[in-house]
Amino acid sequence: MRRLPPLAAIRAFEAAARHESFTAAAAELGLTQAAVSYQVKALEERLGAPLFLRERGRARLSPLGQRLLPTLTQAFDAIEAAFASQREEDESLLTITTTATRANTWLAWRLGGFQMQHPDLAVRLSTANELVDLRAGDADVAIRGGAGDWPGLETHKLFESRFTPMASPDCIAVEERKLGRRLEPRDLPAANLINPGDSWWQQWFADNGVAADEQALRRPGIRLDNQANEGHAAMAGQGFALLTPFLWQGDIAACRLAVPFPERISSRKWAYWLVFPPERRMVPKIKRFREWLLAEMEEAKRRANPDAPGARKAG
Repeated sequence: MRRLPPLAAIRAFEAAARHESFTAAAAELGLTQAAVSYQVKALEERLGAPLFLRERGRARLSPLGQRLLPTLTQAFDAIEAAFASQREEDESLLTITTTATRANTWLAWRLGGFQMQHPDLAVRLSTANELVDLRAGDADVAIRGGAGDWPGLETHKLFESRFTPMASPDCIAVEERKLGRRLEPRDLPAANLINPGDSWWQQWFADNGVAADEQALRRPGIRLDNQANEGHAAMAGQGFALLTPFLWQGDIAACRLAVPFPERISSRKWAYWLVFPPERRMVPKIKRFREWLLAEMEEAKRRANPDAPGARKAG
């Protein structure tokens, strides 16, 4: 165990000795002159010897003080350098945490734009379904789905959680050839559904007046653990998946996915949010990312519309 005098007292002595002035030391440390004098006196009592030969208008070092000052100044310089290195690294790297779905379907496609605007800032995107501790420094910011009620965190709503069936254009064409007509919501219970037991299917059917076949919803089928995987399975022609249109704009525009019923969209009672500790809101890298992301969201919402390529009007 280290047997050190109180660090506050050592710091007060080093500043006063370096300036040869209790007044200047107090200004540097943000203390009163009396507080600096008290800390130095406490250190002298602990050492059992004076550190200063007090003269009018000047604090002249005693022989003991002269021996201690160079070593203590060097130690404080080393401590300052260690924290400065960490601070520089922290300020040059932005760590974002979110789920694989939000990373792969939307954010990763756009982060390059942020990087180009801020070439001095490195960006690390971490994907995990577990909530990380932002206050502990596990990440700088997070994009989360939920009600927005995370205690002690500042939240900015990005977009509502909405979903509708999507599939590849070829998959829809195959279904319509079987039916001999345009696909309708009532046809989906008999189609190949990805994650058929998902409660989202039950809600979408109920919202659209479709009598879902409970046996059909319990039948064997593709079951995947996140929306990103469901969307890619749908693009591969493996069936219909319930997806959030906002997240899949690029794939809809590229005709990898199609929306058979663009006007039939269900909503959950939660949204997607940007979150971070409120005391860090003005940290430059977080401020930059917040302003960029909110502006990017507004532009993305402006571009999103039911007539986007790949969308089809309900029949």
